[in-house]
Amino acid sequence: MRVLHLLVFSGLLFGIFYNAPQNLLPANLIQLRASWFGPGEFRKRPASAEIEIPSINTEDICHPEVANWRKSFRIDDVEIDSAEDCRPDNPWDVAAAVKGTNNVSMSTLHQSLFAPDAIEKSQDRDGDGDPDLIEIRLEVMEINGNSPDIKGPVPEFEIAPGVTPGFWIFVPKSRGMSTVDFESNIANRFMRMPGPAIRVEQGDEVRITLENTHYLPHTIHFHGVDHPFKNPQGDGNDGVPLFSEHPVMPGEKKTYWLKPRHAGTMFYHCHVQPQAHILMGLQGMFIIEENRPDNWVQTINIGAGRVRAPSQAVKEQFDREFDMHYLEVDKELNNQIQNFNDPRLISRAVHRRYNVTQRQADYFTLNGQSFPYTMRDSLLIMEENQRYKLRVLNGGSEGLSLHIHGHKPTITHRDGVALSASQREQRDVFWLSSAQRLDLSIDTTNDGLNAYGPGAWLVHDHREASVTTNGIGPGGGVSLLVYKNYLTEPGLPKNVMGAAGLATFFSEKYYAGDIPVLAQMDPESFSEPVTDNQFTFSALRSPLFFVFSVAFICGLMVTVWVWRRD
Repeated sequence: MRVLHLLVFSGLLFGIFYNAPQNLLPANLIQLRASWFGPGEFRKRPASAEIEIPSINTEDICHPEVANWRKSFRIDDVEIDSAEDCRPDNPWDVAAAVKGTNNVSMSTLHQSLFAPDAIEKSQDRDGDGDPDLIEIRLEVMEINGNSPDIKGPVPEFEIAPGVTPGFWIFVPKSRGMSTVDFESNIANRFMRMPGPAIRVEQGDEVRITLENTHYLPHTIHFHGVDHPFKNPQGDGNDGVPLFSEHPVMPGEKKTYWLKPRHAGTMFYHCHVQPQAHILMGLQGMFIIEENRPDNWVQTINIGAGRVRAPSQAVKEQFDREFDMHYLEVDKELNNQIQNFNDPRLISRAVHRRYNVTQRQADYFTLNGQSFPYTMRDSLLIMEENQRYKLRVLNGGSEGLSLHIHGHKPTITHRDGVALSASQREQRDVFWLSSAQRLDLSIDTTNDGLNAYGPGAWLVHDHREASVTTNGIGPGGGVSLLVYKNYLTEPGLPKNVMGAAGLATFFSEKYYAGDIPVLAQMDPESFSEPVTDNQFTFSALRSPLFFVFSVAFICGLMVTVWVWRRD
C-alpha cells in the first residue's frame, strides 16, 4: 500500500510540476521542465492582460511653482546665475549662503529655509572685501525613518520612484518644519542626502558647530582639510572618538575650528562607528576655494549639483561648476531604522547585528538620488566652446569608474592637490577609490578629442551594477552631460521617444519590477509573458510524460480498488 501511495503522491507532484505557471517556478525548475518536455510554444498575450505603460506630465515632475527659480537673480547684491534644471536651487537659499544669514535682508531670509544663525560671516581681517570669519551650524537629522504615528517613512525622501532607504544626514541649521507643509509627509528641500557641499575661502577662520539633534552620538571629521588636532581651547578637533575627543551626545553641541591654508576638494563625515555612520549618509563635500579679493563664496550648496554662485577663482578659468557626490547604499543597513523607534534597538541593529564585511549595494546615487530623479537636478548642462569644472567625490565603500560619453576631461587635481602639467591626464574613464576626490576640467570644443559635439551624452559609473536600482536598469547614478539645445522647456533632456520615453521610469511600478523593461519599445513583442502554463499538447509525446502518467493512473486505480475492498 505504501508503494501505491508513493506512486500517487509522485504523480501529484508531477502534475503540479508540469502544469504550474512559469511565474510561480524558479528559473532552474523552468529550465529543467523545458529540458524534459521541450519549450512551450509562443502564444500571443491576450489584449485584456496587457500592462498599461504609465504616462506623465513633465510639468508635474519639474514642479511649475519653481519655474521662476530658473532665471538669473540679483538678491542682496549677490549675482546668481540662471539655471535650466528641471528643479533648480532656490535662489534665496543661494543668496543667504553667499552673504551669510546675518548679512541678508529679512525678506531673503524668510524665503530661504536657513535659521538666522545658520551661516554667519564677519570680520574682513585682510581688507580684501570679503569676510574672513565664517561660522556654520549643522544639525543631524533622519529621513525615511520610522514613526509609530504615521504609516510609511518619515520625513519621506525618495531617491527614485517609490524607493525610500533610510538615512542619517547633516543638515544646515534650518527653521520651520522638516516636511514641506502640515499636510505632507515629504521632506523639505534641506532634508536630503548627501549633506550640503560646504565652501570656504583659503585662509578663513572657520568655526563649524555640530548641534546634535539626533538620538545617537556623532562627530565631524574633516577628511583632507588642513586643521589642528586640538582647537584653540585645547579640545579635540579631529572628530575621532576615543583618540581625539568625546563624541557629541544627543542634545549637545561642539564647535570645530579650522583655518585651512591649502585650497582643494575635500570630504567631511561622521567618525563614530564609521563602518555604519558614513554609509548611513553622514557625509558631504568640503571645498576650500583659492583666496581672491571680494570673494564671497557659496558656503552651502544643498545636495551638491550645480553651483549657482561660483567663486572668483573658478570664474577666472571656468564658465560653470558642478559638485558630483556619489554613494552606494545597502538597504540591509539603511532600512534598519525603519524597524524600530527605540535608539537602543537601532544601535544594536546598526552597530552590532549589521556585518559590513557582507555588504552588498542595492542602490547607487549621484547627489543623493538615482535615475530618473538625477534628470531633475544633477544634469551637467553645457554649451559649446566653453570650459567647465567638475568636483567629484566617491563617498561610498566601493570603487567608482566614472565615464562621460562624448568628451575626454582632464584631471587637474587629485584629493585636493593640484597636478603639474606633466601629471595631468586626459581620458574618458576615471577611477575613484573610496573617499577619493577628483577635479576635472571639461572643454566642449568640438575637435574630436575634447568633445564630439552637442548632444545628450550619458554620464555614469561603468560598473554594470551601478546603473541599476535594486537590480533594475536604467537606474543608479546615471546622469547626462546635455547641451542646452537638447533640453525640453521644463528642463528635462530630449529623448528619441518624447515624454513617453521617460514616463515608464517615473513610475513606482517600474522599479518594483511590475513593468517589462522593454515594453515601451515594442509592447507586442516585449510585454509581460503569458503567466499560465505554456506547455502544449505537443509535450504529451514525451516518454517521461507517458511514464509518469501511466504510473499515476495505475497507482490511483489500485489505491481505489484496495480502498473499496477494505
